[in-house]
Amino acid sequence: MNEMMQRCREMALEVLKPTQAQIDHGLELHKASIVVDSYGFAPRAAMDGDAFKAAVEAGASDAELSDLSEEMSMTRYVTDPAERQEYMAAWEASGVTCIFQNAGQEGQAVGRIIKRLARFTYVTDMMRDFVAKAATPDDIVAAKEQGRHCLYFTCNGVPLPQHWDYVEEELGYVRIFFQLGSRMMHLTYNRRNMIGDGCAEPANAGLSDFGRAAIREMNRVGVIVDCAHSGWQTSLEAAQVSERPMVASHSACAAVNEHHRCKPDEVIRAIADTGGYIGICAVPAFLGGKGDIGSLLDHIDHVVKGFGAEHVAIGTDVAYTSANLERERAKVPARRKLRDPFRSFWQPNDPVFAEEWHKERMVLSLAWTNWPFFTIGMVQRGYSDEDIRKILGGNVMRVARAVLPS
Repeated sequence: MNEMMQRCREMALEVLKPTQAQIDHGLELHKASIVVDSYGFAPRAAMDGDAFKAAVEAGASDAELSDLSEEMSMTRYVTDPAERQEYMAAWEASGVTCIFQNAGQEGQAVGRIIKRLARFTYVTDMMRDFVAKAATPDDIVAAKEQGRHCLYFTCNGVPLPQHWDYVEEELGYVRIFFQLGSRMMHLTYNRRNMIGDGCAEPANAGLSDFGRAAIREMNRVGVIVDCAHSGWQTSLEAAQVSERPMVASHSACAAVNEHHRCKPDEVIRAIADTGGYIGICAVPAFLGGKGDIGSLLDHIDHVVKGFGAEHVAIGTDVAYTSANLERERAKVPARRKLRDPFRSFWQPNDPVFAEEWHKERMVLSLAWTNWPFFTIGMVQRGYSDEDIRKILGGNVMRVARAVLPS
């Protein structure tokens, strides 16, 4: 582990204050378990500052530069030895077997969604001895048995051609992206779309007629329905429509912290009734309270006590970032400020951008490489080994098997 990983571990220990017996048991259990991040991001590489600077000076457009920055962060560890070493070290520190990887940019346009899918397909092709693409839950089991890691691809939107001639034509890309490896799709991001309302829309309208058709097609093809960013009414109605288990892959509990990215108990109950789960995220503003690892455990407690250990997972929604990032960024010339992108839609005064949070305690204790301390925290709170294994990955595996066609 590098200095930052170690500092994050020290912060988690400072927050939890576990006994040595709890640490030992938690680490042993974590190592033995299939650990699945129900929604997250593989460790990110630093950009190549010199190459990015050259692109800026050559007159690359804002769109080109955005794509270049993202591609570097998602693939540079394939070709750069130092970045590869840190990438692998972060995986090993986390003890994570599989990430339900965001492999599709937020939205519905096919051309946008396919870019991340291509990048992570490239990574898993070139580094398959360390991290492979998982097409089935059995691939995740095999990765664990072989001491490797894997990515289970997800999309942050349902891919649509958006011609709007025929419903069936619009939904044809659900099957195509399933064939490309996508196994879970967001119904909406923060804004309203043709499927339903996003979580930040003040109207909180529900699922559209087209949205119902989209869920039926996802059920038929074998794609997990994800309402993590959907409005409360859209989430509720999606659970009522879906004939297979559905999820809120990276969210939290509104009863613990009332925030539009969290889900109220009514929605959690509806999701649980499908056989699905809510993945608790590691985003401080959504967790509320002290916004640290203890707050994450409070949300897990709420679901376990109210709905059962079968209906909660951990979907961090955070990533480890290369220690070289700031050094490389310093090479890049200053650029003009851009407008907020369409997808970055938050209600006014949203605490996700607030400055009053104690960032060190929150962010460091919730670091992605601190996954073993999530397990230690559950041991500390008296969870049985069986329930911990369900929360770490068993529930995600069960839903993945239930949704995937035989």
